[in-house]
Amino acid sequence: MPAFVETVTGPLSVDALGATLIHEHVVTGMPGWDTDANAPRWKRHDMMQIAKDKIGEMQDAGIRSMVDPCPSDLARDIEFSAEISQATAFPIVAAAGLYNEFFGLTAYWKMRGMMGADVVQEMADAFITEITEGVGASGVKPGLIKVATGSGAVTDYERQVFAAATRAATETDVPIITHTDDGALGLDQQAMFEEGSLPPHRAMVGHCCGSNDHDYHWRLIEGGTYVGFDRFGLEAINSDENRVKSMLKLIERGASTRLLVAHDTVWCWLGKPFPPNPIWRPSRFSQDVIPMLKAGGATDEHIDQILVQNPRRYFAGEPLPALR
Repeated sequence: MPAFVETVTGPLSVDALGATLIHEHVVTGMPGWDTDANAPRWKRHDMMQIAKDKIGEMQDAGIRSMVDPCPSDLARDIEFSAEISQATAFPIVAAAGLYNEFFGLTAYWKMRGMMGADVVQEMADAFITEITEGVGASGVKPGLIKVATGSGAVTDYERQVFAAATRAATETDVPIITHTDDGALGLDQQAMFEEGSLPPHRAMVGHCCGSNDHDYHWRLIEGGTYVGFDRFGLEAINSDENRVKSMLKLIERGASTRLLVAHDTVWCWLGKPFPPNPIWRPSRFSQDVIPMLKAGGATDEHIDQILVQNPRRYFAGEPLPALR
């Protein structure tokens, strides 16, 4: 019996996902953006046109689906994602979950803790409700859980979120996707998954391409999670040349079955806009990075593994194959 993933327009066979980008954003806003009286306000039809253009760009580049892992506290608009997915017949998988302590919206949960609530269980229950019943009155269901750590060290709040996410993921049988800052703390994240008895292949540690440390990457591979090289084009953090070199080292050691890719693009930023970046686009991997990988020895089989087979297996919950 085929496995299914919940998209914003309903269940989809994992075999129908095709080439998948694991981390892009239709709409995102940092908490507090709406307190800036001078920030522009988006018109819905403008957002719709931008999203259609970005999806068309991806489709022209051979991409057939994407994950938008925007957590609930970064202005997630799951109904808009459903609307654009329906209009373009392009599958989008959305997320439940919460962001890290520094950039996330933490006050409510901290207050609940001060009042004596079991915050971990309440967070887990909130994630489970969204996954099983839908977000609010929309009925639109997330297909995975997003969690995040910040810089330096994992905070107590972030440990609560990770504990809640592992409980919810175990109960609902959806995978987890993460954010890391500075290409660090992925090993700490794996340890928290182990503490929560989450099988490692049910998680992807994100933004690992922020680091050029091959030993760090390999320890993550040995830890059994998927490893995200998911910020191509975002060269303010690291160069794509470095990202490609790091990927090739892993591919050479047989780890292509562990890699997932994307760009972490944001199509509609809420608040004041950031300067445009012409190479930070959702077609960058297909158009520019794949030729770089092939020039370094990657094969069509490796590319298919990374873009098609790994996302399918990740959402199906199948065990990882042996390194080869």
